[in-house]
Amino acid sequence: MLMNDANAPGPGSGGLPLAAAADLQDHLLTASHDLERLQTLLSDACNALMASFYGASEHLQGLREVRPDGHEAMEVALRHLGGAVTALQFQDMASQLIAHTNRRLRNCCDRLAAEAMGDDEEGVAIVEEAPLRPNPVTQDEMDAGSIELF
Repeated sequence: MLMNDANAPGPGSGGLPLAAAADLQDHLLTASHDLERLQTLLSDACNALMASFYGASEHLQGLREVRPDGHEAMEVALRHLGGAVTALQFQDMASQLIAHTNRRLRNCCDRLAAEAMGDDEEGVAIVEEAPLRPNPVTQDEMDAGSIELF
C-alpha cells in the first residue's frame, strides 16, 4: 500500500493520518466557533429580556402610583416578570454549558494537533486544560419558584 504525506501517520499519533487529524481538527474548531456564535445570540436575547424586565418594572411602579387599587393588573405583570427572570436564569445556565463545552472542544482540538502534528520549530504545543468537572450545570429544567438574581 502506498502512502503519501497526507495519509502518513503523524508523529506520536498512533497511526492517525495527518489528513484525517487535520479534518477532525477543522470540524472541532467549526463546532467551537458555532458555540461562540450561539453564546452571542443568547447574550443578545438576555439583553432584550433585561430591557423588558426593567420596562415592566417601571410600568408596575407607575401603576402603583396611578392606581393603587389595580391589584389584578399588578399580579398579571408580576407573573410576566417571573417568567422573564426564569428565562434569564436559563440563559445563565446555557451560557455556562456553552463555555464548558467550548473549553472541552478546544482541549480535544489542541490534543489532536499535538498528537498528530507534534511540536514545531517554535516549541512544544500548548494544550488548553480540559474542564475538571464533567458538567458545570446540574439542573436540566426550569420551573417557576423562588428567584435568585445573579
